[in-house]
Amino acid sequence: MTIETILTHPGGAHKDEFLACCVLLATAPATIVRRDPTKEDLTNPNTCVVDTGQAHSPELNNFDHHQFPRDHPPTCSLSLVLQHLGLYEDARQFCEWLEPAEWFDCRGAKDTAFKLGVKSEVLNQLNSPIDITLLQRFALCKMVERGNPIWEVMRMIGEDLLNYLKSLRARLDFIGQHAELWDLGISGQAFKVLFMPRTDPLPEKPSMGIPRYIKALKTADQVVGMVYPDRRGSGYGVSRYEDDIRLDFTKIEMEPDVHFAHARGFIAKTTATDSSRLRELVKAAWVL
Repeated sequence: MTIETILTHPGGAHKDEFLACCVLLATAPATIVRRDPTKEDLTNPNTCVVDTGQAHSPELNNFDHHQFPRDHPPTCSLSLVLQHLGLYEDARQFCEWLEPAEWFDCRGAKDTAFKLGVKSEVLNQLNSPIDITLLQRFALCKMVERGNPIWEVMRMIGEDLLNYLKSLRARLDFIGQHAELWDLGISGQAFKVLFMPRTDPLPEKPSMGIPRYIKALKTADQVVGMVYPDRRGSGYGVSRYEDDIRLDFTKIEMEPDVHFAHARGFIAKTTATDSSRLRELVKAAWVL
């Protein structure tokens, strides 16, 4: 994008335009101005108008949702920016917080709580001083530019979000190319484990993305565990998938090649590298 200014509304700040501005800063490190837009702003593609202006015109870098019909699917300014960047579908899949954020901005706390199946006061219990302070400090500014601590933090947030979305998509593709699905059925029960072999180079976080990859499988309901390279050693980590209590790794803590088993039974580390031995260890942890 060729953006010289990011313009958003004055007054109270909300999570949607704050995060939309964060993402935009990661793509175009411009100055953020908080005021009402003019006609000239809305027709100037070098000025990105966010969450104000009553116009959604991506070709002009205008990203407002307030003019949408009452029954329009919950959509916020962050949604529109992510759509423009071609990242919205991945964000909806990988960022569980995005849909509630859309609902909260468009439908309010009561409807959002109803959709989530919780009482509305639960949403207040999830508030963080981090959210409160960043939004309050942002709201007090008329202009936020490079060098301002808020600007720098916002850019970091945007960079981390974009890096997460792009790297996770690549990671899922990588898992799909290398992973194996072991069927370790015992007594006729569905018992599958996803095995991620050691590769060269080894990803910095070998287990990253595996639960999301499993979730997308047609047989995800049959998967109970994961086996993946230990980033701190030459062996493997073995853990439950979605904390399935049918695996209890304290059952293998006395095995000579198991050097760690969490007391809660959800994970263990082994020096074993042979796939047949790894299968034996996982089967030994099965709770009959």
